[in-house]
Amino acid sequence: MRSSAIHLRSTPSLDGNMLYRLALTVIKKTVDGLVPKCDRTLVSKIVKTKGLTMYCADCESVDDYFFEQNTYFWIFVPTTETFAKLARYVGAQSYMAQQVSSHCISVHVKTSLISHFLTGVNGALEQAELAGTKLTTMATNSTPDIDAMARMTTLNVLINRYKAKWLISSIEQENYETWFQPIIHAHSALDTPKVYSYEGLFRMRDDTNSIVPPQLAFRLAEQADLLFSLDLVARRSAVEHFAAAKLRGKLFINFNPSSIYDPSYCLRSTAAAIYELGLTPADIVFEVTETHQSSDLNHLKGILAFYRNAGFKVAMDDIGSGWSGLNLLQKIRPDYVKIDMELVRDIHNDVFKQNIVSSLVSIAKRSGISTVAEGIETEDEAKWLIDNDVDLLQGYLFGRPKFHSQKVNQAALNGIKNAVSPLKTAARKS
Repeated sequence: MRSSAIHLRSTPSLDGNMLYRLALTVIKKTVDGLVPKCDRTLVSKIVKTKGLTMYCADCESVDDYFFEQNTYFWIFVPTTETFAKLARYVGAQSYMAQQVSSHCISVHVKTSLISHFLTGVNGALEQAELAGTKLTTMATNSTPDIDAMARMTTLNVLINRYKAKWLISSIEQENYETWFQPIIHAHSALDTPKVYSYEGLFRMRDDTNSIVPPQLAFRLAEQADLLFSLDLVARRSAVEHFAAAKLRGKLFINFNPSSIYDPSYCLRSTAAAIYELGLTPADIVFEVTETHQSSDLNHLKGILAFYRNAGFKVAMDDIGSGWSGLNLLQKIRPDYVKIDMELVRDIHNDVFKQNIVSSLVSIAKRSGISTVAEGIETEDEAKWLIDNDVDLLQGYLFGRPKFHSQKVNQAALNGIKNAVSPLKTAARKS
């Protein structure tokens, strides 16, 4: 929470319609993504010309939108119908408000009532309206300046970031860890299991120190436009804990392609961290998750090309689930495919599953792709998979995910933390 308002040189006074047109210009170049995040060309030029401080909505903490005593919300709605809904809610709750134009309303909210206000707005408007409604904030009842316009965001992002305050706090306080599950060479799995690699599984804790299911944390991060930051934090945690536990073998790291908008930037920070730890790109396998959400296949292929060209390996997760199937397999052409646990469960008794997995393994073999079977719980499942040429096995039969305590002294641990600092810096810049 800001302790005081920040007063900067202001621009000439603007009426409501002029302000709305300026807002639309800034929004189109920033919030809607025509210029990459954190590369706000238009706003940056204006701000530098005026001698102001540059703000980026994606780089700000949620508290940077709220002030010590009072916050004035300048809200720009997409339609007059949305305006009417918002005005009815504001009037019914007796908030002090002013109509600036047919599409803009200014609402005065005491700091103690911000949670109540945002919760009510979330209920008053439909999700599409929240996504289409832009806003910025001021500490005083004055026209937003260029600095405020550069912090423009959408209502749904601000509301979700407010709900995600615990997540932001956990990131800042580093209240997270990585657990590891072994991946075993298939040929000796039932005799003398030999670890080929470990999959890093991110675990975040909330303000009560309870572990939050990773699916929930990442879903909330996506809604709050924090997915890129959380993805880099998870990546950093995996590399740091892997090194601190002195584990050997390759490291599989999950990453969601939807979180990456600048692959070269992510690649530089990742490469800098692993080289400092004495690892090489060949030691790291990026396990692509949520491929069904990738609406732009060329973007996904472009991201993977950046990583592969740098020497990293790529795994495709959950082959056989949803439509993450053969079509995507031939387009991504990964180094590893992970066979979904639903196909693995009781495979020794299910001819239909056997036919599917045998076909997948055959295709992978002919294409030079290694196969990993997930979710193995019984020796019968493992034996069938071994007999049918699956390369690597993973599941509770060989080891549950667990936290590995550090096996280095404090000086070495400090060195590891310094090594992964590029990923920490990158996450904070997102």
